Formats: sequence, C-alpha cells, structure tokens
Amino acid sequence: MALLEQIFAPRQIRALKMMVAAILVALEMLGVALFDTAQTPRGQALNLSGYQIVFEDDFDAPSLDLSKWEYRGSGARSGGFMSPNQVFTRDGNLVIRAEYRENGEYGAGWYAGMIRTVENYTSGYFECRCIASEGGGFWSAFWLNSPGMASAEASNGGIGGAEIDIFEAFNYKNIKNYHSVSLNVHVGGYGDGLRSENLGSYKVKNPYTTYNTYGLEWTPEYYIFYINGVEATRSAFKDGVSQAPEYVILSEELPNLITSQPGFSTEFVVDYVKIYQKP
Repeated sequence: MALLEQIFAPRQIRALKMMVAAILVALEMLGVALFDTAQTPRGQALNLSGYQIVFEDDFDAPSLDLSKWEYRGSGARSGGFMSPNQVFTRDGNLVIRAEYRENGEYGAGWYAGMIRTVENYTSGYFECRCIASEGGGFWSAFWLNSPGMASAEASNGGIGGAEIDIFEAFNYKNIKNYHSVSLNVHVGGYGDGLRSENLGSYKVKNPYTTYNTYGLEWTPEYYIFYINGVEATRSAFKDGVSQAPEYVILSEELPNLITSQPGFSTEFVVDYVKIYQKP
C-alpha cells in the first residue's frame, strides 16, 4: 500500500480500488451464472426505523418457554423422528440436537427437533442469531410457514400463505458453497400444486462455528432477506407476498437417508429470536 501511495495520487488509488472491486464482483457473478456458486450479500443495510419489537426470546430460561413456543412435527419424519426431548436450553442458548438414540420414545433411530411460535404474524422483520449444525446430512433452518400451505387453493399462489426459508444450512455438503446458506420460497401447498423458487446461496462467515444473524423483512411488496444486517436478495414469488398469518419455525431437519453411524451428533445453537412490526 505504501508503494502505491508513492506512485499514485489518492484519487488514482481510490479509482484502482473501485476497479478491482468491480472486477471481483463480475467474476463472482460469472461463477454464480456458470457454476451456481454462492454470492456475497451486497444490498442495502438493515434499517428498523419505525419498527417496534413484538417478540423476543434470548433463551435464558432453564427450559423452553412454552408461553412463546410449542413443539412441532413430533413423530416420524424423513429418515428418523422429531422429538421435544431434542430441544433444550443451555448457557443462554436454545439447542436442537440431532443424534442416534437406542431408547427413544419412538424406538431406536435418529432423532432431531422442531419448534414454532405460539403466535402467528403478518408482516414484520424476523431475525435469529445462531450457529448452524454441520454434518450427517442434517441441516438447520429458520423459516416461516402458514396454515395457508395446506393446499394449492388456500395458498393461492402464495397470497394465502407460503413457506419462506429465511435460511437453510445444508451447503456444507457442497465444497464450492461450503460457507453459505440457501434461501427459498415455496407456495401452493405440499401436493401437486407446490411451486418453489430458489433464491440462491449466499456467503456467510463460518456458519458452523460462529454466530451469524439471518433476517427477513416481510413488507407488502417483498420478502427481503438479510445476512448479518446486509440485504442478500428479495422476492415476491409467485403471485405476491403472503397476506396470511405465518408462524416462525426453528428446526434441525432430518435427511431421508442418514449414512452417519450411531455416536455421531450435531447441534443447532440459537442465541436469540426477535420479531419487529410497525405499529
């Protein structure tokens, strides 16, 4: 840098930096287009002006606060079972553990867990700070879902309800996108009417060892996805954003085929969940 300062004027150095940055962005976007690689969030900074917090859980209680959360999807799911026993608090965090249990309540097998908010919400900003799990085919997810996803007719192209995946952390399976998360929107119910939009993979700093924040601003026009306070992308898929009540879900997802051996375990660790709305 000192050598550059001797050769070029400050204005020229700034121009060089801008040119190098533009080249790097172009190369990254070329990789996205040709090889489906992850991209860096580069949008607007999060601005919560006008919002008020309406829900917050720092998971400091000795157990899950059942006035705020309820267990979801208990029983058989994919290649194992969902169980409330896999969800607990520890050191000011929520922990959802995936592991093999010989004496689980549904028999021997692989177990994980899932919770949802007791209340439903329509619009707002939703954020969690967490460390995603890694390995075994399991993956951590922070998402919204709606009773409107019960059928294609109820979902009505997403206006009557949608599944909005604020993040899913399964990209550790793909070395080219290892340090990234996937963003998705699904509408039309879970039958033949299901329609999905993959919004891409976005880079995250050490998602499996470091706390990062993942957020969604749900406005009348768009779903705006944020990673560490920077916009990653936005969408109004398919016929417009949901106008129906949605609830927040934290889940450790089970793959259909689990190739890990008993003794393996992995954890989804959540520092907090916050929800903001405009009065």
